[in-house]
Amino acid sequence: MDRIIRCITSEGALMASAIDTSDTVYTAQKLHSLSPTASAALGRLLTGVSVMGAMLKQANATLTLRVNGGGPLGTLTAISDSRGNVRGCVDNPEVEVPRKPNGKLDVSAAVGTTGRLGVIRNYGTGEPYMGQVELVSGEIAEDITNYYATSEQIPTACALGVLVDSENGKVMLAGGLLIQVLPGAMPEDIEKLEANIAKLEPVTTMLAKGMSVEDMCRTALDGFEVEVLDEMPIHYACNCSKEKYYNALSTLEPEEIETLPTSDGRAEAVCPYCSKKYYFTAEELKALADAVREKRAALVE
Repeated sequence: MDRIIRCITSEGALMASAIDTSDTVYTAQKLHSLSPTASAALGRLLTGVSVMGAMLKQANATLTLRVNGGGPLGTLTAISDSRGNVRGCVDNPEVEVPRKPNGKLDVSAAVGTTGRLGVIRNYGTGEPYMGQVELVSGEIAEDITNYYATSEQIPTACALGVLVDSENGKVMLAGGLLIQVLPGAMPEDIEKLEANIAKLEPVTTMLAKGMSVEDMCRTALDGFEVEVLDEMPIHYACNCSKEKYYNALSTLEPEEIETLPTSDGRAEAVCPYCSKKYYFTAEELKALADAVREKRAALVE
């Protein structure tokens, strides 16, 4: 079962979140038929948005990360609720690029480096907060680190990893670490943390060794007294429904709604996040078009 845990040092100087998203990223790979490199790229983004989303305090809040670096994958989107549950998609899920000389997946080449990372926080009330920064590498973790440093002035270290089987291309392990320096940190706290980070193994190496998310946090915060703030299970979870697509169709012109049915007498809507299909009959669409006409006529009166 995938989990996320958040910890803080007893003096309130540092906070760390560790997450295992192995099942979540594997689910995304299956849903979207992702290539190995697309799995690594979207998997990192899903892992990062889960950690960031779980930091939101409002129950109905959501956080969206959107990356378009000009690479062949196109735009990558990942959305998390305040419990760390995620969904996501990528424009070109089957794209593959040559591996790096060391044999590792080249996420940067697939994502590109000439675009932006966009962050949208929606608290369920009022206008959402929107921020964006230039990509620094297209590797996702470095771009999230840069976002916090540039837009929120929070010193942050982010590590994300997805391990894909070199033979069958399936996701084996995925996870991440996000560590932040809080206002009460002393110079010696930062120095000790930097030494810890320099010694950290890749996230997927730690997971492959059987380390838990608690072990990962305590390793990152070695030498500090650590308190667990909270922990929660996470899942790949889509909130789509036929009603939502019905409401979306109601924003179209009545005449356009009536032209939607295909030769088989119905229209199909496919969720970009979970690939679930919803069908609308010609009769349903005709009734919707009439309802839209009546509503607009009433507004004119």
